[in-house]
Amino acid sequence: MQQASRFPPSALAGLSPAYFGMVMATGIVSIGAWRLGLPRLAWGLFAINAGVYALLWLLYALRLARYPQRFLGDLTDHLSGPGFFTMVAASSILGCQFLLLAGSVRGGLLLWGVAIVLWLALTYTVFTAFTVKEGKPTLDRGISGGWLLAVVATQSIAVLSALLAAHAAQPYKLELNFFALSMWLWGGMLYIWMMSLIFYRYTFFEFSPADLSPPYWINMGAMAISTLAGSLLSINAVDAPYLLSLQPFIKGFTVFYWATGTWWIPMLLVLGVWRHVYRRFPLHYDPLYWGAVFPLGMYATSTLEMAKAMGFGFLGFLPKLFFAIALVAWLGAFAGVAHNLWRLAHGSRAPST
Repeated sequence: MQQASRFPPSALAGLSPAYFGMVMATGIVSIGAWRLGLPRLAWGLFAINAGVYALLWLLYALRLARYPQRFLGDLTDHLSGPGFFTMVAASSILGCQFLLLAGSVRGGLLLWGVAIVLWLALTYTVFTAFTVKEGKPTLDRGISGGWLLAVVATQSIAVLSALLAAHAAQPYKLELNFFALSMWLWGGMLYIWMMSLIFYRYTFFEFSPADLSPPYWINMGAMAISTLAGSLLSINAVDAPYLLSLQPFIKGFTVFYWATGTWWIPMLLVLGVWRHVYRRFPLHYDPLYWGAVFPLGMYATSTLEMAKAMGFGFLGFLPKLFFAIALVAWLGAFAGVAHNLWRLAHGSRAPST
């Protein structure tokens, strides 16, 4: 607590609501490493992730205690508010790590409960505030790819629920699978609503390099985690008769999600080249870049799981390729964090947090 209390006031006051994206990104790269047979790397990232998760909760609590107006202002802001949904997804992804790597059902259940409480609180706080607040921004100034973090949060609970169902006895197995199915369907509907607005903003409003923030990669990441949830539900169908009857629908929509996420990858790369090469927008560390690392890792893991669930052996090269890309991206983002911490330790100007 004493070390955390020395966190520079300016950095603590401006702590990004989306910083739990670091836990999301680290967690999914760890799970990808585990699925691809790299246990040492998976465990190393798991240890880092647990420490970062605990530290971020401490920093967020300090920020709320010391700067309540800024904290609550971010919560009800159209651009920063959705970033808080990283807390939900981070809890779920860490819960998946406890379940898959450590074999801890208790740890998975605990974080599953935390994720559900956070999801309920944030969903009905953030979107109610957006609805009733008097001063609202125009669409082009009020929406970004970060809104899709609400979809990622919803689907992360579906993923953890499906994994817990595989370890549960009846009747809890049926109930957890039904809950996972419900969250998966709701997450898909939410993506359709939000993506329609985001795509409209893309194509009918002026677009500057500064508008293309890293969370736009969540356009793809939201579809990747939806693919993962659908694949797990398809695998679980053998233990839930209603899933078995819905399996053609589940498989069809899972492929639909994967194909949509795949479509986004070249588009996002082209826009990235436009931003940093053609328009020469400076590339420097920003905590929002964790929102670009997570989709890469999730695409690798979800493709691996979908290939397993549906027998798509011809996709076997994609998980390894995208895992390698995600690992490089994670190392780059982690180096940015390390550099900022070094600057803090040596009394340099407080970095962007």
